[in-house]
Amino acid sequence: MSSRYAFSIITVLLIAGCAASYSPAALKPGDSVDAAVRQLGEPTGRYPRADGGSRLEFARGPLGRHTYMLDFDVHGSLLTWQQVLDEAHFAAIRPGMSEQALLSELGHPSETWGVRYREQTVWSYRYANNDCLWFSVGVTPAGRVEDAGFGIDPRCERREKR
Repeated sequence: MSSRYAFSIITVLLIAGCAASYSPAALKPGDSVDAAVRQLGEPTGRYPRADGGSRLEFARGPLGRHTYMLDFDVHGSLLTWQQVLDEAHFAAIRPGMSEQALLSELGHPSETWGVRYREQTVWSYRYANNDCLWFSVGVTPAGRVEDAGFGIDPRCERREKR
């Protein structure tokens, strides 16, 4: 092993040790919002909950394949957390849902683009799976979910053409 390679590995490990944690697994119910932010870094989204509490979004992973949502009560104490980029959470997305409800359920998408003939903005979510799939949601100009479904991630299509 070259010294340059060894130095690179050590540098990456040191940086990773100083960086925010990837997942909230070390947090426990009752922990504060401040404790979560200290462990995970600044949230990528903040959403109000119907009970007066809040939901914090922490998007993670290569290509955004994991998003953790942490739910806090009105006093800022952690109730629960979950990884929301999975088929069970995708199944909860329904036509007519507001853009804000979509953000609160799945967080910010990996990619967005417009579809002119449908007058939609498509929000696509990469997630951990073995099939190069992603989940896409069509959002109308009025900010409502029109449709949703699974498709082939264009990154996989580009890889196959090489």
